[in-house]
Amino acid sequence: MSVIWAWFRIDALRRWRSLVILTLLIAASAATVLTAVAGARRGETALHRLVARTLPATAEVVTYQPGFDWAPIREMPEVEAIATYAVTDVRLAGIPLTDLAVGNPPADPETMTTLERPVVLKGRLADQTRIDEAVVTEKFVRSYAKGVGDAVTALFPTPEAQGQIGPVAAGPAKDTRVPMTIVGVVRSPWFSDGPQHPNGTLYPTAALVAGYRPNLLGDDVWLSALVRLKGGRPALPAFKTHLAQVTGQPDLDVRDISEQQGRRQHAASFEARWLLAFGAAALLASLALIGQAVARHVAAGAADLRVLRALGMTRSQATAAAAAGPFLAAIAGAGGGVAAAVALSGWFPIGSAATAEPAPGVHADWLVLGIGWLAIALLVLAGSAAAARLGLASSRSRAQPRRSSIAAATDRAHLPVPMVVGARFALEPGRGRDAIPVRPALVGAVAGVLGIVAAFTFSAGVTDAARHPERFGLTWQLETWMGFAGQEYTPPGLLAAVAADPDVVAVNDWRAKTATAGRDHSPLLLYSYAPAGRPVRVVLASGRMPVSATEVVLAPQTARALDAGMGSSVSVTGSGRPPRMMTVSGIAFVPAGSRCSDCSGAQGGWVTDAGFDSIFDEYQFHAAVIALRPEARVDEVAARLQRSAASLGGENVFFAPPYAPSDAAEIQRVQAFPFALGCFLALLALGAVGHALAVAVPRRQHDLAVLRALGMTRWQCRSVVLTQATLLALIGLVVGIPLGLAAGRTLWRAVADGTPLQYVPPRALLALLLVPPLALLAANLLAVWPGQRAARLHIAQVLRAE
Repeated sequence: MSVIWAWFRIDALRRWRSLVILTLLIAASAATVLTAVAGARRGETALHRLVARTLPATAEVVTYQPGFDWAPIREMPEVEAIATYAVTDVRLAGIPLTDLAVGNPPADPETMTTLERPVVLKGRLADQTRIDEAVVTEKFVRSYAKGVGDAVTALFPTPEAQGQIGPVAAGPAKDTRVPMTIVGVVRSPWFSDGPQHPNGTLYPTAALVAGYRPNLLGDDVWLSALVRLKGGRPALPAFKTHLAQVTGQPDLDVRDISEQQGRRQHAASFEARWLLAFGAAALLASLALIGQAVARHVAAGAADLRVLRALGMTRSQATAAAAAGPFLAAIAGAGGGVAAAVALSGWFPIGSAATAEPAPGVHADWLVLGIGWLAIALLVLAGSAAAARLGLASSRSRAQPRRSSIAAATDRAHLPVPMVVGARFALEPGRGRDAIPVRPALVGAVAGVLGIVAAFTFSAGVTDAARHPERFGLTWQLETWMGFAGQEYTPPGLLAAVAADPDVVAVNDWRAKTATAGRDHSPLLLYSYAPAGRPVRVVLASGRMPVSATEVVLAPQTARALDAGMGSSVSVTGSGRPPRMMTVSGIAFVPAGSRCSDCSGAQGGWVTDAGFDSIFDEYQFHAAVIALRPEARVDEVAARLQRSAASLGGENVFFAPPYAPSDAAEIQRVQAFPFALGCFLALLALGAVGHALAVAVPRRQHDLAVLRALGMTRWQCRSVVLTQATLLALIGLVVGIPLGLAAGRTLWRAVADGTPLQYVPPRALLALLLVPPLALLAANLLAVWPGQRAARLHIAQVLRAE
């Protein structure tokens, strides 16, 4: 041990700069890899940890019935807790209602106490007996710069204006104003910043509904409820059966909240996999870069250690002495990487998991960090020991180096000598001291092009979906509510007047109500397809729209849940009607609805007008969707239709744009992950190609010196390196572009199917136009400095040394 320590002190004094650089390189690599892995693990488990810390609801019961009696449900033995809330529109002064900045007001004081008890990120929970207190989500604070201690004013209709229907029913003269103070920032699975609340949410207390019941609970406003079951999700089927018996209504809409959480978990898992992929790419790059640095450091001391071996140092001592410096650098660098990973953890989790993290801020995942620290030290120790063994070996391989068929083809084609030599530099690795890292350079070039093209292809798919709401089934620009619970709000002839507007190209007059379907009596919100004039286009994934009363079109997620496909038979039960067997004629998107901003166009189904009447005795919702000409101004058309409705006696009829698809915001969150990975792979490619170019000249300087002696010019020496760089880039482009297109489209199809949305093959035309010239330019820029070295070789000194 004393011999090893003595050698380390001497070697460290001579090459301390090399050890410092190696330590910093290991620290940076460790920080990148550990941060990515720990961040992925934190994001993957965020929702599970949030559920464990709260009292989450098991199901949501939606009745669509004003005045529904909840007392029998509260007394059901399987119900552990229940909390109702009012499905009504409350807005804040200075904030548009379309921002959805106010959540549905709770109607029971049990909210946030015995059910969905949130974690408090700042401040405290609101007192449910006080009207003037409220809590907000974290995104609300960022969006509106209002946090704990700030005042807001809630606005909602007066009792006289409550009967109006529409997203902007109240006006300045019809508003009730209630001042509130924000007392806390909270988070739970239900009270969170989901995609349906893009700017965050304020939640008032149950005292608001109790104090302003006539204002908030009109004839068209119902209470829904969150229910926590004693048996959890496994008790949900029995609860549905018992609920139908207790209420006498088998068609009540009972939503499995864990299924909604599953969609959030799916998105978080997707993001976590991208972080892991980024960490894996960083690990591979680190192994290549650190491995080369360790090998060079060990090889530099191998000659001196061979002399010491001749003086009596054993092989094991020499190996340990050569590995001591890199091993100690690994311990120090890994420690620095762990510290950096802890400091960077405050930025994680990212994406959708950030809205579910119960303890945001700095967090040390000691399982990942501890294993990572130990693994880094052991990997460097093993690599340096292996490099020392090879460096100290006295025998050398006499095997013939592998020849490249492409380089041989350039020779047979009698191409210029610089091109032939450059091809050999690019494709023939050589052996011993002449070895060039050809394989890492080729793999890096292909991976870099593949990553960039795949990232731009995926990004093109996300951009296309964000710009085209019809990918989510939204093919109209205006909606109007016409009735509720069988009661009409619109005058006769309204839709005929709407269809006659010159900017209107199609109108669909739909009714909707919830039925049950399948063996499990799953809720199925059915819409009638009844065009008023030219039909609004429905986005079909497969099949066709129904044409008879016995056919139904299912939305993608509903079809998946019912395990139904084209031609399948589905049992559908409506209110007070016997079950009907209906044939699935297609898979298509349905309206999400302005009263159902949390819903998805991928859940529900279409039936004909006759089919709807055969299932239900009356509708729950009645509305119309209106498609406009592409060049029409939506706000101007809405105002014109408003005046037309008023002239017909429909003062309470309103026209407004539909809410943006909630899934659109969700997929935009993952857009940055492939791009970040692609950029990292591009940097890896630059490093691998640059390293191959940099080491080619000193390791093949004998070949260049001989050619110079035979008459090769300085410019031709530069051309050798430029040919090497160009060939590496061309191979990366030829192999990487088709693989990148395939990878990007495959990834986008997986996201489209999981969202779901209509899949359209993305076209990354900009990437295809820019990547080839930029790749060739980058490779040739990397070749400038090695080319200069090749041109300035001292021929006599090189040949004399040989």
